[in-house]
Amino acid sequence: MMLKSALAGATVLASVVLSTSVASAVTVGFSQIGSESGWRAAETTVTKQEAEKRGIDLKFADAQQKQENQIKALRSFIAQGVDAILLAPVVETGWDSVLEEAKDAEIPVILLDRTVAASDDLYLTAVTSDLVHEGRVAGEWLVENVGDEDCSIVELQGTTGSSPAIARKKGFEEAIAGHENFEIIRSQTGDFTRTKGKEVMESFLKAENGGANICALYAHNDDMALGAIQAIKEAGLKPGEDILVVSIDAVPDIFQALAAGEANATVELTPNMAGPAFDVLEAYLSDGTVPPKWIQTESKLYTQADDPKAVYEEKKNLGY
Repeated sequence: MMLKSALAGATVLASVVLSTSVASAVTVGFSQIGSESGWRAAETTVTKQEAEKRGIDLKFADAQQKQENQIKALRSFIAQGVDAILLAPVVETGWDSVLEEAKDAEIPVILLDRTVAASDDLYLTAVTSDLVHEGRVAGEWLVENVGDEDCSIVELQGTTGSSPAIARKKGFEEAIAGHENFEIIRSQTGDFTRTKGKEVMESFLKAENGGANICALYAHNDDMALGAIQAIKEAGLKPGEDILVVSIDAVPDIFQALAAGEANATVELTPNMAGPAFDVLEAYLSDGTVPPKWIQTESKLYTQADDPKAVYEEKKNLGY
């Protein structure tokens, strides 16, 4: 009888401890754009890993590249009474109303890897790289390596209206400004996808004498660059030689292209935006510490000289 009583007491105690633990767990809603690129998939994987490591209950919603799906997800998170929201916004505009709703519900919102065109009192902070700087680094690499030769550039832009597409274009154009031998002769969105990157590059090649008129390709992300590399090869040209290739993100597959001599440079965008985001969130929820409105992550330029095979081995298991 005493044993049964002891067991019963232990069961009740365990139940109380479990319920207390669950009740105290932080619940965070994460509205992800989708999985349009290897980098995006890695960001999702790393965010989930960071949440699990910290004991955070992460509610994940894939928007499939549609803003209306993200707005629905945010309203669902608000209705559920989550403690905070992570938002990787598909475009810059159109967020004011739903962010106001989150603010009224006293739910802090942290932006990941992209920004929004809204008052900064509607979100706690934004964890991003310097997107303009990324484009500028890509352009500076091209200017330095081409020198005084004439260079006609084709550009694969990211999703129309997205902050990376706007900023990466701006930075690149700033880098080549004042160098009259550099000119962007064609520029079109490839929606950050490998398939669309290949398709648009095929049209560039046909329009520019089979690619003979093209000196370099600048792609707003590696996935579009990888699709374009395939198109260049199918056109009978050598990517990395006949047409220089510079892009942004530093996903594993681009390092295989660098190692093969088919890409020339990439600017890294770290997929670990969640680590810094959860750090500031934990401080904010525990004692009200208000973070700066922008937390900048590090960017790094990689070229064929940076042992791309070794970098590929380091990155290949990160969820890309």
